[in-house]
Amino acid sequence: MRRGLVHVLAWTLATGAAVTLSWWGVHTVMAGTAYDPPRALPLTAGDAKVRDSEPPTASATSRPAPTPTRPSSTPSPSSSRTTDSREPAGPTAPSPSSPATPAGPSGEVKSYDTDGGRVVFDLGRTSASLVSATPGAGWSMQVWKTESWIRVEFASGADRVSVFCTWHDGPPRVEIGTY
Repeated sequence: MRRGLVHVLAWTLATGAAVTLSWWGVHTVMAGTAYDPPRALPLTAGDAKVRDSEPPTASATSRPAPTPTRPSSTPSPSSSRTTDSREPAGPTAPSPSSPATPAGPSGEVKSYDTDGGRVVFDLGRTSASLVSATPGAGWSMQVWKTESWIRVEFASGADRVSVFCTWHDGPPRVEIGTY
């Protein structure tokens, strides 16, 4: 009996040491990688008021909508321009005098705070898109998208919070359910 107990104790200590050493090695390697959870910055009431009073502008991640071109008999300055090897090729920034327009048919950007996290939708006239979804501390998140609805579900243990945006039979509407 005593001999069996010594074997079990030795096995437990050896297994615990191996697991600890493995965890420490993996943790050390993974500490500086891109696998850290994203951090969302909180918005204050003052930020929301300023944002609502200003016209929408293009963000760093959106692209301006392409403008239709008309064929003309005289070449425009931009089409006759040759690329100089000293000048970087690529998109140019819009001039300060021209207003920037977001890509696509954007509408009103609304955020919905729930017990499980925060969801932000871009609500257009006939459709919607998910801008961001950030789970709260201790909550996980799952997203479903189709042609006519988007569902974001936050889960923590047995608690569930669902944010459901539909637009199949009219303008987008958002429903929040807790179960």
